[in-house]
Amino acid sequence: MGILANICAMSKSSLPAFPTVLKQLALFGERVRLARARRGLRTELFAERVGVSRETLRRMEKGDPTIAIGTYLRALRVLGLDKDIDLLAADDELGRKLQDLAITKPRLRTAASAFRN
Repeated sequence: MGILANICAMSKSSLPAFPTVLKQLALFGERVRLARARRGLRTELFAERVGVSRETLRRMEKGDPTIAIGTYLRALRVLGLDKDIDLLAADDELGRKLQDLAITKPRLRTAASAFRN
């Protein structure tokens, strides 16, 4: 399924995903599929353990952006890869730098706050 087909297949209430996000999801789905296959888990058994239908599992392994993140997390848990979950957004270097800048930047008093004192 191509990128355009993925976007068109999304529900009307969903926002279209960025092409890079679609690519990341496709690669992630492929890694889940490979991990399942390496463990010798048939699709029926894996889907049952994750708590989804075989069709949902198929879509997840293709990187469908409409699959809930909780489904991906349950799949990782079933595969024994749930420690990888802690790596998601673990190092927010940009956020920490922005926070440090906000802390060190002197606050300017607004005219309204000057009248309150």
